[in-house]
Amino acid sequence: EVQLVESGGDLVQPGGSLRLSCVASGFTFDDYAMGWVRQPPGLGPEWVSGINWNGADTYYAESVKGRFTISRDNSKNTLYLQMNSLKSEGTAMYYCVKSTYSNYVGLTLSLEYDAWGQGTQVTVSS
Repeated sequence: EVQLVESGGDLVQPGGSLRLSCVASGFTFDDYAMGWVRQPPGLGPEWVSGINWNGADTYYAESVKGRFTISRDNSKNTLYLQMNSLKSEGTAMYYCVKSTYSNYVGLTLSLEYDAWGQGTQVTVSS
């Protein structure tokens, strides 16, 4: 059974930083691309970032480019999202997602990703 367990969400002031983690199990982690998706309150899910199976290539939504960094440690089956210069619009539930593919393709969320974690809440507020 695929399991994705996120952690690291918190209340942070605008301009602050957080690092999210996602521990994966139940599949061969380094066979698959991974990603992060967020869902703001009252809105639909929004793709944030993706990373290929070996971490060599990373991809970002325009809204977070230059502020967020995705990475992975395949020896620990763990995915990370370093978030800097957080803005109030970053308030959302953040989900770790497993790709259907080994490399990021850029499809809709339902086609690109076949497993989601339970999410970790990030609140950006003063």
